[in-house]
Amino acid sequence: MGATTQAQQKPVPVFISGSDGHATFRIPSIIILPNNELLAFCEGRVNSDNDFGDINIVMKRSVDNGKTWSSLQTIVDVDILQAGNPAPVVDLKDPAYPNGRVFLFYNTGNNHEGEVRKGNGIREVWYKTSIDNGKTWSAPTNISTSVHRPKQPKINADYNFTEDWRSYANTPGHAMQILQGNYQGRIYIPANHSANSPQKNSEDYDAHAFYSDDHGKSFHLSESLNIPGSNESTAAEISNNRLLLNVRNQKGDRKERITAISSDGGIHWDTTYFDKQLPDPICEGSIVTIGKRNGKAILAFSNAADTSYRNNLTLRISYDEGKSWKKSFLIDANPNKADKQNDYTAYSDLVKMDNRRVGILYEKNNYSSIVFVVKQWK
Repeated sequence: MGATTQAQQKPVPVFISGSDGHATFRIPSIIILPNNELLAFCEGRVNSDNDFGDINIVMKRSVDNGKTWSSLQTIVDVDILQAGNPAPVVDLKDPAYPNGRVFLFYNTGNNHEGEVRKGNGIREVWYKTSIDNGKTWSAPTNISTSVHRPKQPKINADYNFTEDWRSYANTPGHAMQILQGNYQGRIYIPANHSANSPQKNSEDYDAHAFYSDDHGKSFHLSESLNIPGSNESTAAEISNNRLLLNVRNQKGDRKERITAISSDGGIHWDTTYFDKQLPDPICEGSIVTIGKRNGKAILAFSNAADTSYRNNLTLRISYDEGKSWKKSFLIDANPNKADKQNDYTAYSDLVKMDNRRVGILYEKNNYSSIVFVVKQWK
């Protein structure tokens, strides 16, 4: 079915590049709290739009379903170095926190990604928590020795693994928690890494995930996807104790999303395939479970649905857990047909608002802003 453009609200600016002491805002993620407030996170890049440099993790809050947003709050600031890839999730299953506890996973880095891939630097993995819906946050906890495998004893004596993971990044977008079945309560963070020296066509990248079954006391690694070039990933819970991972193909030989299915809650991968129904220009995407029908999860997926440019942000709905995508809505596209080079819609993140609506936080108009829209899908 072709994309439709049925009525939706106008995009609401959330983060505007050049404001609040930051040259650029990128890499959006969003969650909804038990009290229905929204928390939107992103990277606040202080001096430029470069992926490395003085980069903070910042947040805004909405108490009116995304119509208006609070002033900027800085959650992570590591001086002039990089903090990025915010991956928030609400733990709803910890009896010690009956009102929910927010986890914010993120990465830090001390060099450009290209240099880290060569072994000249390190990317680390951290989290903070909040028990008051994001008003205050805990001190950071470094979990890199549990979920990362760099062979970097010269940089940090804590690392001396036989593997040689180098670049490392969460998601981007929200993390997730499994809410039903044998693995309910599992906090799950899709991720990716590069291994050993850089290879042609980004074949040193591979998607993986990490997870906790004890509310953040310990963390474990999933099996890697073992598809050279698999990169940024996003996950959703489906039926029968299974989990679906949706992945960017950094190799670029096929401009399609990669899908992997796990029958043990995202530890091992039973099936992997390229989904021809999900065109992608080598960009990020977001997936979330938004309901259930006939015992199967209803999934929502968003990405820049174009094989050449970051444009044509599209929301798709699947009633059969990703086997087909029967509904398709064009959310935003470049109105200037001649302006093909402009990255008009790029990274996005989805949040379930209620049983009929999803929210989409996305980068717009060559990264000049991150905006939010609510879309009624049924």
